[in-house]
Amino acid sequence: MSGAALSIRSVEPRDLEAWDDLVLQCPGGTVFHRRGWLESACRRFGHLERSLVAIDGGDELVGVLPLAECRSLMGARAWISVPYAVYGGAVARTPELERALHDAAGERAEAARVGRLELRCREDPGLDWRPSALHEGFHRELPREVEDVLAGMPKKARADVRRARREHGLTLEEGRWYLPDLVRLFQRNKQDLGTPALPLGWFEDLLASCGDETFVHVVRHGADVLAAVMSFGYRGELHAYYSGTTADADRSYKASSFLYCALQEWAIERGYRRFDFGRSRVASGAHAFKRRQGFEPTALGYRFLLVRDQGLPTLNPSNPRTERIQRTWSQLPRDLATPLGGYLSRFLP
Repeated sequence: MSGAALSIRSVEPRDLEAWDDLVLQCPGGTVFHRRGWLESACRRFGHLERSLVAIDGGDELVGVLPLAECRSLMGARAWISVPYAVYGGAVARTPELERALHDAAGERAEAARVGRLELRCREDPGLDWRPSALHEGFHRELPREVEDVLAGMPKKARADVRRARREHGLTLEEGRWYLPDLVRLFQRNKQDLGTPALPLGWFEDLLASCGDETFVHVVRHGADVLAAVMSFGYRGELHAYYSGTTADADRSYKASSFLYCALQEWAIERGYRRFDFGRSRVASGAHAFKRRQGFEPTALGYRFLLVRDQGLPTLNPSNPRTERIQRTWSQLPRDLATPLGGYLSRFLP
């Protein structure tokens, strides 16, 4: 990097060609920091890009902060890095550059009088902003040998996987043509939980924009699809992200335990070294399930700069005041909930 003066400014078209190369080179870069993710979110849901870049005196791109302005149903504005993602925040050549980007974003958020600036950092960014402990992350190094995945699982989970294979003959298959199955199961699960679900078009956008390492896997029992997951490979790590199951997949077939064991085995065969199981709300069923699979939670570095907002966002399933809304949503006819959920998801980034 040149020793000349550093400048931080809004992203411009001339910066885009170098953006993904920088994210790939920097230690904190994830698939969610790539241009494809943010561009898809802004295009699909109408969010406004507010990204910042750091440029050294030699016109070299040395840092990026993917950022979008998202509005609530009532019109309140939030700047989020990165919407619909579990990781965000600045990615730069040095921690000092990341801090400079965060500080600049904070200054701009205050000048714009938004409700809040939300950074979904994977690691602690070292900011004196409000933290959130609502979610924890799950990730670990993969073993070197495929057979060590099952051997390393807790006893009960290991037994469930063996039963799924020996008694039920479950198989894992991969192919982008399974996308409709994934979306159908994902949307059904979300409605059962009382939450609006993302539309089919969002998943189609991700397949088109997030590169060749975007995968859809399904678990089959004969001709029936019991479970599905969309994963993103990046820098040797496989992120198991969106998923869905049939109503009886786990109770009758232990499909989820089989799915994530088989997916880790598949990842090892293809040279991935780490497995990211995403985030889950603390004390939720998903959080407990991941622990039963042998994953230990880790703290996330989420930070909030509250500008006009008086507190952290409360529209989440952990808030008892949303119980009636969730119950009502879960009882809607599916042919109404699916398109309505696709519309409302723009307000739930």
